[in-house]
Amino acid sequence: MLSVKKILCAVDFSESSPQVAEYAATLAAATKAEILCVYIAPSLAEYVGFNVPQAALDTFVGDVVTSAGTTMDDFVAAHFPGLPAKGLVLAGYPAEEILAAAEEQQVDMIVMGTHGRTGIDRIIFGSVAEKVVKAAVCPVLTIKPHEAA
Repeated sequence: MLSVKKILCAVDFSESSPQVAEYAATLAAATKAEILCVYIAPSLAEYVGFNVPQAALDTFVGDVVTSAGTTMDDFVAAHFPGLPAKGLVLAGYPAEEILAAAEEQQVDMIVMGTHGRTGIDRIIFGSVAEKVVKAAVCPVLTIKPHEAA
């Protein structure tokens, strides 16, 4: 029988992240699953060739990760009360890091939002959700943000 014991909830701390967390929390409560809430800090590796010292980039990314850790602790406490949940902050390319964390942590499901970009925005920014859905070895629930009623 299929069971869901661990859910990876990917968030970006945007205004739609609480909606994504609500779905993950509901699923976790129904299945008695553990939640791993993940935020991916952006990689700045593409800026190495712009005469920006690597040490400066490393320091900046380190500061972002440290700050995101505090934000993550607050987010987990606010959105997953009474549930077995922990936060994880990583740095890199979001789709790759989400997939790697899902595999490493052996999650049974990924819950994440989609910005619903189309046209030129999608060409420029790509779709993290699409990449995760195509490559994940577990089910992926994507949440399209909706406006509050």
